[in-house]
Amino acid sequence: MSDRTRPIAVIGAGSWGTALSLVLADAGWSVRLWARRPAVAAAIRVTRRNPHYLSDVTLPETVLATSDLTEAVRGADMVVLALPSDGIPDTCAELARCLTPEQTIVSTAKGLEHGTGRRLSEVVAERVGVGRSGCIAVLSGPNLAPEVAAGIATASVAACTEPAGAAAVQAAFSTPRFRVYTNSDVVGVELGGALKNIIAIGAGVSDGLGFGENSKAALLTRGLAEMTRLGVALGARAETFRGLSGMGDLVATCAGRKSRNHFVGYELARGRSLPDILAAMEGQVAEGVETARAAKRLAQQAGVGMPITEAVNALLFEGVPPERTVHGLMTRTWKDELD
Repeated sequence: MSDRTRPIAVIGAGSWGTALSLVLADAGWSVRLWARRPAVAAAIRVTRRNPHYLSDVTLPETVLATSDLTEAVRGADMVVLALPSDGIPDTCAELARCLTPEQTIVSTAKGLEHGTGRRLSEVVAERVGVGRSGCIAVLSGPNLAPEVAAGIATASVAACTEPAGAAAVQAAFSTPRFRVYTNSDVVGVELGGALKNIIAIGAGVSDGLGFGENSKAALLTRGLAEMTRLGVALGARAETFRGLSGMGDLVATCAGRKSRNHFVGYELARGRSLPDILAAMEGQVAEGVETARAAKRLAQQAGVGMPITEAVNALLFEGVPPERTVHGLMTRTWKDELD
């Protein structure tokens, strides 16, 4: 994909859509940034800033904001979905009426479909995939939006079952500040990006309770083990979870306050209720909350043990105090590390 006279559409003007628009503009593309609310699109056109997300960042003139979905995707070779998981089904239903069969679709959300636990590329394929010649790819990795928008060196991974599709996404997004690798394991890349959010909630709890680096190191290591177990049971390759969309994203998301999921866990440990925490996030989505519920069901169906995921569910939805969830994890039946 080298014809930079054709635009790339970015669907979703939240933090991630805004950051990806900056990456694509830096790569030399004309970008059509779609915002659902006309007032947001108008504000970006006038001020060159997103009034609600990453508002300190100036968007270049090559980023055209619009609230017209047809206008956003018209003539674009690639359509990038930068939406929270719960926005994917309805928006894709709208997109199905204005996409052309040859357009490449890139899903960047890090969650699972609410209720079903399906990967989001599966949802996209169901809604817009009939009769398509263009591929459906995913982009994931340790990519905190504020750092990407600030131009801090970042790496990501593009996954597609078709090598040419992954290579096209790699070529479109790569810049000296945003390095993209390819991977054919779509299942592993998507699940890594979704499941690490559950562990990040646990990391926030650990920090909120005042635990140290020993605690977090154990949490990340055992969290990665259960992510990998479920991923392999669902058809992923184990080595993918040792890569950017697994271990890489896990480290970035568990590290501290820039992560929404870490924030949720931290505030829970400090005594706030989940509804209060989510309300305070002002439109930001912590994907790990609903992903925890979906992953628990998937693990039960697959017969896979995920004790950290179960503990996070107990904390989020059953009112179990943080201290008791930690005690439960620490006093589980002894076992071999590699089991």
